[in-house]
Amino acid sequence: MRTIYRFPVLVAGMLVGLLMMCAAQADPQSNGAVNTASVSSQASNVPQFQERDARYRMVAGDVFDVNFDLTPEFNQQAVSVQPDGYVTLRGVGEIKVDGMTTPQLREAIRNAYSKTLHDPIISITLKDFQKPFFIADGQLGHPGRYEMHGPLTLSEGIALAGGFLETAKHSQVVLYRRVNDQWTSAQLVNVKKMENGRDMREDPLLHPGDMLFVPKNRFSKIKPFIPTTNVGMAAYAAQY
Repeated sequence: MRTIYRFPVLVAGMLVGLLMMCAAQADPQSNGAVNTASVSSQASNVPQFQERDARYRMVAGDVFDVNFDLTPEFNQQAVSVQPDGYVTLRGVGEIKVDGMTTPQLREAIRNAYSKTLHDPIISITLKDFQKPFFIADGQLGHPGRYEMHGPLTLSEGIALAGGFLETAKHSQVVLYRRVNDQWTSAQLVNVKKMENGRDMREDPLLHPGDMLFVPKNRFSKIKPFIPTTNVGMAAYAAQY
């Protein structure tokens, strides 16, 4: 009977502990209410991944056309985003567009012309923009920056970058992915296991801006000492 009653006592102790933790986070001036400011500040420190199908955002050097469907005399071709993120538009001057998606850019231009035109209908056509890319670095045949012209997996990116060198550690390929302005995730991918098992279902898709890094294997780190060992082994073999 003593053993049977231990479980309720343990549960009660856990509940008391949880209540004490909640009380510690509560605002003493709010009659036990949880301090939402503290909770929100803690949540802001947790990295949040970018949306899956993120829209392209304007950067310096992008070029686009602005077309006014009802008032074509306001059309402007080859509007270029300046290094400071601003563009110059006829009749309204400069507006900052750096970091805007195409819908946001269209709305910003529409608001800029609202004093001159009544409810203008505007369309934006990107003419020159930063192409999606990934970075391949480390023990690869041709490390560098590569444009992405469609869906691309990590193993395909490795092949595109010239494949593994003899010094590569296939089992610890690192995939770096930007989460936001403060955080970058690092995922370890065992490409050797995928290839040996002939199971590429775990081969991750690359996202624009990703970087894959292939480290050196342990053998390559001691390789400079091997010639000396070989010489010693050859001398030993010559004695017999």
